[in-house]
Amino acid sequence: MGLILSFFFPVWLGCLFQQFYTVVDTIIVGQSLGVAALAAVGSTGSVNFMINGFCMGLCAGFTIPVAQRFGAKDFSLMRKYVANTKYLCILFSIGLTVLTVAICKPFLLLLQTPSDIVDRATDYIRIIFLGIPLSILYNVVSGIIRALGDSKTPVFFLVLSSLLNIFLDLLFILVFHWDVQGAAFATILSQGVSGLACLIFMKRRYPVLLSTSDERKIRTNLWKPLCANGVPMGLQYSITAIGSVILQASVNTLGSSAVAAVTAGSRISMFFCTPFDAMGTTMATFGGQNTGAGKFSRLHTGLFDCSVIAAAYSAVAFAVMYFYGGNLSMLFLNAGQERIMEESHLFLIINSLFYFPLAWVNIYRFMIQGMGFGTFAILSGVFEMIARSVVAMVFVPVWGFPAVCFASPVAWVLADCFLIPAFHHCERRLEGIVRNYRWLKLRDFHVNHNR
Repeated sequence: MGLILSFFFPVWLGCLFQQFYTVVDTIIVGQSLGVAALAAVGSTGSVNFMINGFCMGLCAGFTIPVAQRFGAKDFSLMRKYVANTKYLCILFSIGLTVLTVAICKPFLLLLQTPSDIVDRATDYIRIIFLGIPLSILYNVVSGIIRALGDSKTPVFFLVLSSLLNIFLDLLFILVFHWDVQGAAFATILSQGVSGLACLIFMKRRYPVLLSTSDERKIRTNLWKPLCANGVPMGLQYSITAIGSVILQASVNTLGSSAVAAVTAGSRISMFFCTPFDAMGTTMATFGGQNTGAGKFSRLHTGLFDCSVIAAAYSAVAFAVMYFYGGNLSMLFLNAGQERIMEESHLFLIINSLFYFPLAWVNIYRFMIQGMGFGTFAILSGVFEMIARSVVAMVFVPVWGFPAVCFASPVAWVLADCFLIPAFHHCERRLEGIVRNYRWLKLRDFHVNHNR
């Protein structure tokens, strides 16, 4: 428990600051530019999560072989993985940026984004997509540092990034009057500063990462295990987000007010869900290092201790949402928008009631990913996608906004129904691998002894 908490708290602090400047973006946009601008930024949320979520998952997956080799103390192979991670990140950065910038407006139109906000939404998300290389830079460098067991250092640079983002938000929107484009530029510039600072620090602080010219060679044979971890973890986010995209399309049909209510509620909920993101990152590293070291018995202990933390926090978060969710929603809204506030409060209450199932989604999913079974992470995302899609297409047209509030909780519960048995299956497979390895070693010993 102590080890998990010591790793968890710095990661949580980093997640808090990462969401903090997202929330500040939204507050400044909503209070300074109005409900239409708030809805424009909010309408891109699912698309943004689908693409940048893929980038985050990709980078997190790339660092799992690094954590496993670090746990096994195979430092030379670890450095080869780090070098080839860099090459893959460059390729993915170029491809994703070109593709997403080209299709962002047609995609928003496909989602039936209301005509009064679609142009501003396009301006915002296009700039965010241009910053994909900077997002990948920060996520992969901070992931490598965490794979070495240091969860504190990335937080310092993220704090710097958050403060810079707030300053740039105020400068671009209030002083330069750049509308929603100002919020987008503030986000990508601050993230770029954080990524570069993290990279410089990593090169100077960790001599174990200093590689030889041979270790820096392109090794396509290492690309397969890297992509086997990174791509499934990225797709896990993106497949999950497809359901959110379909749900967003249904919300769009309810009008700009509903979009604004979901935007305000989602921003608050994302801020309160940062502990669950941190638990996932902690379990991925915990699972990766202990699997690499062959300490499989510790996996169960880590899951249980992390679940205890999740249950305690979930109860507190629900109480806050129930009593103060409406007041929190008014951070993003102007006076006189009571109906939007009430819908946002309803969204928060229903979602927070299911925070513990959400915690288990992160805990089990990332533990399985850290153990090296990336395919199961994708399948859990498929379950979430199906749940959100069914709610969006079947229930939202009938029940309207209340159905929107239940979409994510249904997705979390369905994902848990898959992930918990999947973990035990993966655990048995690992134990089987160890038994076979020991039997083979014993057989070879007896053969050599008889000779």
